[in-house]
Amino acid sequence: MSKAEEFLSKAEEEEIVEAIRTAEKNTSGEIRVHLEKSTGGKDIFERAMEVFHMLKMDNTKQDNGVLIYVAVEDRNFVIYGDKGINDVVENDFWESTKDAIVAQFKQGKFKQGLVDGVLKAGTELQKHFPWNENDVNELSDKISKG
Repeated sequence: MSKAEEFLSKAEEEEIVEAIRTAEKNTSGEIRVHLEKSTGGKDIFERAMEVFHMLKMDNTKQDNGVLIYVAVEDRNFVIYGDKGINDVVENDFWESTKDAIVAQFKQGKFKQGLVDGVLKAGTELQKHFPWNENDVNELSDKISKG
């Protein structure tokens, strides 16, 4: 079993998926969490962009997908937001979201760090991309693994 598989328990994964559902409840935005053992020697931002495209997150109607990419063995992560969300958030939003996750990760609370990041991203998405009756969940809420 790879470190990505051992990073979270099944119950913790379910709590993160529930946080994603909660975060997306009032927005047309899409949030995904992806876990991998390692970036395979690639720059983490470059690898996160590849995963973003692989998960078809760049196909959302309003370009408002947010990916939290974690390279478990590398002990690193990236929050990658599509153009629609990047164009409207405050300049320090991604950094403050990263800080919220890091604060929990430093204490070994990986599930809570991801939940905090997901909910923070969801709150911001709700401000700029509120849900309306025509919205559909465009992407899976499940944690993807590579």
